[in-house]
Amino acid sequence: MAPIIETRDLTHVYGIGTPFEHCAIDRVNFRVERGEFLGIIGHTGSGKSTLIQHLNGLLKPTSGQVLIDGEDLYQSKEFLRKTRFRVGLVFQYPEYQLFEETVYKDISFGPKNMGLDAKEVDRRVREAAGFVGIPEDALQKSPFELSGGQKRRVAIAGVIAMEPEVLILDEPTAGLDPRGSREILANIRDFQKANGAAIVMVSHSMEEVAKHTDRIVVINDSHIAMDGTPREVFTHADALLSMGLDVPQITRLFLRLREMGLPVDASVYTVEQARDQLLSRKGGGAGC
Repeated sequence: MAPIIETRDLTHVYGIGTPFEHCAIDRVNFRVERGEFLGIIGHTGSGKSTLIQHLNGLLKPTSGQVLIDGEDLYQSKEFLRKTRFRVGLVFQYPEYQLFEETVYKDISFGPKNMGLDAKEVDRRVREAAGFVGIPEDALQKSPFELSGGQKRRVAIAGVIAMEPEVLILDEPTAGLDPRGSREILANIRDFQKANGAAIVMVSHSMEEVAKHTDRIVVINDSHIAMDGTPREVFTHADALLSMGLDVPQITRLFLRLREMGLPVDASVYTVEQARDQLLSRKGGGAGC
């Protein structure tokens, strides 16, 4: 089965013909599989945001293609319009884009633009609010009365209400405290499980990427440097560090243990994996 999104030799150059000309992504071949949770990591300026803004047509390629279900995104204006409902994009700090009088109206903006009837719009608003933990009594409040974390939830609900097949999130937990981050990611997981949607998450948090994603794509200097499962990617911790990226704290700890001469596998990326490895070594030493 073809991936739901695919790019072929995708290139985007900013400021063509000016002194500021810059190739942000260069001949990138990338895919999003149906129903997967994909993480994208890379240092600032590597091309991550440029890449994801091509996936629903917010940016047009300088060259190359973006395919949705195997069809060119730019085959017609109507296909492009429909794709923007199928592929939802949540920008970093999306709460700054709230503008309606009430939370309900903000969440309903996308479904109304899809031409849905009032009953279907209402269902989607209330369901999306439930996914992100917005209580019923908050729907008639002004979004500007809410806390920063609640505003983030409203903004995400506005995209979820369109019931996209692919939900793309650019740093969804930026600026949130640990509890808020955990709750937002749990909300996103709930939406994925209920709808079978693919999730694409750009994040600087290696712990979040390690814990939640099925596959990780590493962008470095406008190219894809790595593409694999979390274990496959974090096996190359030294290479990630050389790119100016971080690795999960537990991976960094095991790298240090290995440098100290302990025979550990530094590809671990969760606390559970570290525990299991240490317990197995302890057991082996006891002759079990």
